[in-house]
Amino acid sequence: MEITEIMFWISSIWIIPFWGLMWFLPKHEITAKAMSDIRICILPLLIPYTILVIPNLPDIFITLGSEMPTPQLVIDFFQDDDVIIIGWLHFLAFDLLAGRYIWKRMVDLDRPIYISTPILILSMMVAPFGFLLGLLSTWESKTDILEANHD
Repeated sequence: MEITEIMFWISSIWIIPFWGLMWFLPKHEITAKAMSDIRICILPLLIPYTILVIPNLPDIFITLGSEMPTPQLVIDFFQDDDVIIIGWLHFLAFDLLAGRYIWKRMVDLDRPIYISTPILILSMMVAPFGFLLGLLSTWESKTDILEANHD
């Protein structure tokens, strides 16, 4: 098994407990501890990403920086196996980061699990859509959000 596959599997498995905690035990102390420490929930995803992205930085910068990206350029760029895995690791890290943010808003604003779980599942599977729904379902006045964050 080559390093790319190892990084894929480590990262793909790493996220499972964090999503499970946010979905099924959103207000539990264990969830709060795990999700509050970015060194535990996010940093381990950034390390495999960084290991794979550094040797590919020249190609990434040349491909995406030499001309305005077009749909065809992106399709051609993602024909490379390493680029596909780097993209996957990017998704995993930023989906979890976005999900963590929405989970925190849900907990701070005391949203029930029947609201938070489906939105967090969408945040994992289709992150921008889940993130949007999470923002809408926690939309409060600025004062309410600030007060919730200070409790």
